[in-house]
Amino acid sequence: MNITSLQNPRVKHLVKLRDDKKQRQHDGLMLVEGHDEINLALSAGHKPQTILTAPELAGRQIHFSSAETITVSRAVFEKISYRENPDGWLGVFPTPKVSLADLKLSAAPLCIVAESIEKPGNLGAILRTADAAGVDALLVCDPRVDIYNPNVIRASRGALFSVQTIEISNHQAFEFLRQRGIRIVAATPQATAEYTRQDLRGPLAVAVGTEDKGLTDFWLSHADASVKIPMAGKVNSLNVSIATALIVYEAVRQRGSHV
Repeated sequence: MNITSLQNPRVKHLVKLRDDKKQRQHDGLMLVEGHDEINLALSAGHKPQTILTAPELAGRQIHFSSAETITVSRAVFEKISYRENPDGWLGVFPTPKVSLADLKLSAAPLCIVAESIEKPGNLGAILRTADAAGVDALLVCDPRVDIYNPNVIRASRGALFSVQTIEISNHQAFEFLRQRGIRIVAATPQATAEYTRQDLRGPLAVAVGTEDKGLTDFWLSHADASVKIPMAGKVNSLNVSIATALIVYEAVRQRGSHV
């Protein structure tokens, strides 16, 4: 057993990486917890700096090479863990450095623009939708939550590593989409057209905003079209991740795609 003390400096550093965005940015590191999530990161080509495991908790094995391996006690792992019922695996990975030039798009790309999403759970769920629907790229614009927040990775179930994802400004995203001839459809309750009645075929970016205020005027004014999701109840908005899934899967249906 390499680490059994809760006061070990490595343990304290891991807790800071878990909780502090500035620490993650300063070190250029992120935490990936869970057997499946680590395997997704490995299969996407990410190389861990350190792998920690608690033998008392770990049932399944992970096959990796060229990484420091540390075994810890159950108590230590539960201190550094950020999930309920941990499975005894945690990886420390360098934060990916992704630029717009790195994004590889299909002939008729389907992208998501997520503006100012503030909750890790919502961003993680949008990533899961993007993975399931075969979305080309997720452009996270003017974010309020760090995409490498451990809770985003947890909520995405590792989809962060299977979907091309980048943090950029609204202006950068707009120029990127325009230069590639990608049509922008904004989701807003103020639209007149329902999302099922809008042509969502061809190169497309679905833009979604926060639940409380929606998209800013930037995207509402620059979008090629706006769509709404019909609401029969008294609540005037859906969870942003659900709204995203509805519109994205309507685009998939219209394209005749099989996912």
